[in-house]
Amino acid sequence: MSAPSSPARLRGLALIGLAAVSWGTTGSVTTVLVATAGTNALVIGAVRMLIAAALLLVIARWTVGSLRIDPAVRGRCVVMGVCMAAFQATYFSAVTLTGIAIAALIAICCAPLLIAGLAAAMLGERITGRVACALALGIAGTALLIVGPRTAADVSGRFVAGVALALGASLVYALYVVLAKAVLVRTSPLSMAAVNFAVAALVLAPILATGGVGRQLALGWPWMLYLGAVTTAGAYAIYTLGLRHVSASSAGIVALVEPLTATLLGVFLFGERLGAAGVLGAVLLFAALALLVTHDAT
Repeated sequence: MSAPSSPARLRGLALIGLAAVSWGTTGSVTTVLVATAGTNALVIGAVRMLIAAALLLVIARWTVGSLRIDPAVRGRCVVMGVCMAAFQATYFSAVTLTGIAIAALIAICCAPLLIAGLAAAMLGERITGRVACALALGIAGTALLIVGPRTAADVSGRFVAGVALALGASLVYALYVVLAKAVLVRTSPLSMAAVNFAVAALVLAPILATGGVGRQLALGWPWMLYLGAVTTAGAYAIYTLGLRHVSASSAGIVALVEPLTATLLGVFLFGERLGAAGVLGAVLLFAALALLVTHDAT
């Protein structure tokens, strides 16, 4: 199969990068919700999925005209929905246990490695020397970007639990990306995303029946609407569109823009210091992205 044209690939990289920028705001918004509305991580994940599923179902029906999924990939779509629900539960719980930086470091930096491995095993994608170099630069840069200006976390039971949850989030996210790459061959991107998030919303729906949810919604609904509509429905829609023209391995590397966004928000909005290590990390990350952008084939 021939590689996509360079313009198509560049559009794909740009869409995935834009989605990653949007995802980079979720940690800060989650922290605000926990502090101001007393919202717990599972409620945030459930509401986020419910809003996103409703919007994506409407958008897919309006633009595509049908939500039909090829029978050959329906099982994979269900698995993807379960993966997305699991990611919400594990990642946001990890944020509350270890903090935004450590959770992002573990979940997001491990994901490209897992995606590359799974893509090679499940899709037969070849890891070229350029992609391998970009992978190494991206992971090293992201680690410096997040950890550089901060002190090491205490190794406690709470921290260990958070690390385990972040690793779980990384694994289910990687599996979602690899399955999505395979499913997109047979299904339109918006239909796939709508069905996946509908499954995730159903999996997490029982959480909304727990006590105190009404008060959390009343106090934090604007932020929850933002998480569901912008960082979920909108971001995953454009991510899925971009993934059609980019290899799963490359998509995992471009998504490292997410922690870059999170760190910059910390610097400019919350007065965090980037430090020399953080600056070096940003340079390495942009170098990784440059390697991908100048690489014509996937």
